[in-house]
Amino acid sequence: MSRVFLTTARFLRTQGARSAFLRALSSEAADTGSREHIDGLVKKDKVVVFMKGVPQQPMCGFSNAVVQILRMHGVDNYSSYNVLEDENLRQGIKDYSSWPTIPQVFLSGEFVGGCDILLQMHQNGDLVEELQKVGIRSALLDKQPDTDKDKQ
Repeated sequence: MSRVFLTTARFLRTQGARSAFLRALSSEAADTGSREHIDGLVKKDKVVVFMKGVPQQPMCGFSNAVVQILRMHGVDNYSSYNVLEDENLRQGIKDYSSWPTIPQVFLSGEFVGGCDILLQMHQNGDLVEELQKVGIRSALLDKQPDTDKDKQ
């Protein structure tokens, strides 16, 4: 057993083996930023968010705002990808969407925009309509509007 270990250790010390190992690692990492890989991710679920951090712990204010907007609409079941964990994914999604910033939101595989666009859609009611188009009923439709009678 120790002879196999020593032979393997000698092999890995050679420059050729080291180079092959590093090439394999870098090609695997590069795949996460490939157009094909990202295309599969954005089409995986009805709502997909590429963000800094995770929904339970966003790592920037813009990502947090997107999470909060989705929560207000009752959208809790969505795929999210932390671009801080993978530089290739972070650059790949920017190239894929031709949008320079993170977070990025996709509905049924279609790029919606970042935080500013989602906020605008939320404020003008377009987000409710877009969610309906993909089969998601916004929780805001279930809220009763405030009336002067309710305030007394």
